[in-house]
Amino acid sequence: MPDINWALIGIAVSAGAVLLFRTWRSTFPAILFNYVCVALFMAQQQFLPANLTILGFGFSTVVLVKLITGFAVTAILLLTALTFSRDYGLEDLDEFGLAELRRAARAAQRQPTVFRPGDYLLPLLAGGLALLTSLALPRLYPIASIQAVDFAWYWLAFTGLLTLATANDLPKIGLGLLLCTSSIDLLYTALAQDVSVVAILFISLSTILLALMIAYLSGLLYGRLKTLELSELYRR
Repeated sequence: MPDINWALIGIAVSAGAVLLFRTWRSTFPAILFNYVCVALFMAQQQFLPANLTILGFGFSTVVLVKLITGFAVTAILLLTALTFSRDYGLEDLDEFGLAELRRAARAAQRQPTVFRPGDYLLPLLAGGLALLTSLALPRLYPIASIQAVDFAWYWLAFTGLLTLATANDLPKIGLGLLLCTSSIDLLYTALAQDVSVVAILFISLSTILLALMIAYLSGLLYGRLKTLELSELYRR
């Protein structure tokens, strides 16, 4: 019986959770778990020589950098979500803010609070499509020498693209972009015969800057519409 690759399963489940779930309380822990699983997968495949020992296990410094990047990105997104989801006193709102608050209250009353399976139908179908594609392409168009690596980066790329296509708010768009970036990062690390530390640092810095850009754009959208929902842009 072959050994179960738990890191690869973690990558598949966490990226699928980002695609499927709608609220940041579910997707942000999923993206953090995805970064951890990707780092563990890289350490498991031994793309890079181990030059650091933690708790008796050998790790590459580059893998540690990827872990730190994942925690930094998740912290940025989490602070953004907490900032724009907290309640403000009514005395701090102007007439425009009060009008937006009343409109949001009316919209909330019209929406049922029960679980609606239809909201998850499209992401579920998209996830099934991404799974079939990620299983087929490593056999049809293998790029890496290891099939697990091909599945991992294909899966991250397709779940990221489909997350972008089905996103209902700005943070979800950011999560889709981060999954795509993680796919490129994994593919580069797996294929490069001599991994450049400068290139790894550049990818990590770009990932953090992407998270900061999403936070900035979220602030602009929330400052104007008092919501991060993309559907509100078409009602203006």
